[in-house]
Amino acid sequence: MVAMAFPTTKSAIEVAERELGIRLPGEFQVRLMARNGGELSTAGDTWQVFPVADTGKQKMPGHPVGDMVLENQQARARKGFPSGAVAIAANRKGNLLLLLPEKSSGQLGPQVFVWDHETHKCTPSALSYED
Repeated sequence: MVAMAFPTTKSAIEVAERELGIRLPGEFQVRLMARNGGELSTAGDTWQVFPVADTGKQKMPGHPVGDMVLENQQARARKGFPSGAVAIAANRKGNLLLLLPEKSSGQLGPQVFVWDHETHKCTPSALSYED
């Protein structure tokens, strides 16, 4: 099933940020406001983007069950999940796309990383939010 993307609001993103205890990069916020959820594709892999919950809207057909907050609660309980990371998408293999905190500021950087659930390694990805 293809997850459909629907716009969300700044206030829904702010609620998710409070629950996650982070601030999402501005570029990713723009993507969520235009296309909350949906897919990203790269080199033969498809990633389901975790939407932020928008309680002001009805559940849209094709949206995955878990929202970004729920998916991150589950990811943070997984062995080897990087401290301070935020999962933004998953593939069917169990791997995650992550945003990691930058060492200089502690804020999430815009670089997308692939986290391998078997090796627990993070690899920089050429994937961008607009793919």
